[in-house]
Amino acid sequence: MNDRRLLLVHAHPDDETIGTGATMAKYAAEGAHVTLVTCTLGEEGEVIPPELARLAADRDDTLGGHRIGELAAACKALGVTDHRFLGAPGRWRDSGMMGVASNHRANAFWQADQDEAAGELVKVIREVRPQVLVTYDENGFYGHPDHIQAHRVSLRAFDLAADPGFGEGEPWRIAKFYLTALPRSVMRRSAEAMREAGIGFLPEESVDDLPFGCADRDVTTEIDARAYVGAKLEAMRAHATQISVDAPWFALSNGIGQEALGVEHFILRAGVPGPAGPGAPVEAGGIGEPYDRENDLFAGIG
Repeated sequence: MNDRRLLLVHAHPDDETIGTGATMAKYAAEGAHVTLVTCTLGEEGEVIPPELARLAADRDDTLGGHRIGELAAACKALGVTDHRFLGAPGRWRDSGMMGVASNHRANAFWQADQDEAAGELVKVIREVRPQVLVTYDENGFYGHPDHIQAHRVSLRAFDLAADPGFGEGEPWRIAKFYLTALPRSVMRRSAEAMREAGIGFLPEESVDDLPFGCADRDVTTEIDARAYVGAKLEAMRAHATQISVDAPWFALSNGIGQEALGVEHFILRAGVPGPAGPGAPVEAGGIGEPYDRENDLFAGIG
């Protein structure tokens, strides 16, 4: 089926690769039209390589422009040829972590008028006409204001795109709206694997206390894209200011190790679920029988 069209909305360059890179590479390789919309340039990110430290917001403040190039290289690694910045490159600025002064900039994405931002996304939706939309959950996965705003803007655009009374262009109703997810059983297995490999990570027993991750029973969809982990790691390396890679592990500026997952998980927020399919054994339900999950974001779409 070559008319499948998938739209993903992410907050900053590198978010697409960390959370959904393997899925993006899989669908792109299978001939689906994969569109990535990035909401900001990630200007407030912490820079890992010392030789690039001058790019940071508190020095030259040129990180955003540099990350445009990193994102282009990452998309090439993932096989994604359709990438846009919401509105235009730099239309909204990275807000920084919750509670910092940069949240209050007039052009911060956290301060964006939601209907205005959603209107820009509606333009993309009506042009591309995706059957599937993917973004973060209500908490933005881990509470970053731009991730939360990406969720709110995507949800608003999901409704507005189908409203013939809003904006220009032919209305379009997206069939399925997904939220990214990370089951706690996967977090536990990753913690154990990293402990065995001698990689610094959070202790397994602390997983349930973390402010992110979800119950396995909440996950509706599991995409087995292990064949595309190599592409995901290559894309991670492209985001050199933000990610250090020691395959199959990676770390952000906090130095905490994580596993580059080839099985990625989602929660169906709106739309009709398709039939359950065979899951990936290494990422199955954890204890006992695997949960019944879709194994295709397009499952059930005619």
